[in-house]
Amino acid sequence: MSVLSASSEGSVHASCVAWNGEGVLISGPSGSGKSELALRLMDAGFDLVADDRVMLDGTLASAPERLAGLIEVRGVGILRTPFVINARVRLRVCLGEGQPRLPEPCRDPWTGAVMLRLEPGFPGMVARIRAALKACCGVYGWVAGAGENVAET
Repeated sequence: MSVLSASSEGSVHASCVAWNGEGVLISGPSGSGKSELALRLMDAGFDLVADDRVMLDGTLASAPERLAGLIEVRGVGILRTPFVINARVRLRVCLGEGQPRLPEPCRDPWTGAVMLRLEPGFPGMVARIRAALKACCGVYGWVAGAGENVAET
């Protein structure tokens, strides 16, 4: 299980991207592909919030000042890119924790966001994350699975 922090405030080892201000917090062990997934999501139209370290203040995610706008692209280097100053975390993706076909409803204990456990590099990852985020935001409706019984907050 990926542990973020003992509290809802502070710096956590994770990446975060946003779609229309709604954040996806990506956590997992070192080397699990957090930056790679953030980069793939950015390529699909998401905006960078933070890479490597994410500042959490309740449900709001932002980058530490010295890392704002930077993302590590393995084999390429550290790149500066446009970024969003902060985003409300609506979905947490935990990499490397297994992937049940129909997961039980699960909430992140620190942000209250719906939590998915996914294997890095699984086909369709970007589309599945976008669909889950849309369900978290009320565009789609959860019938069963990780966000079942999600009430719009």
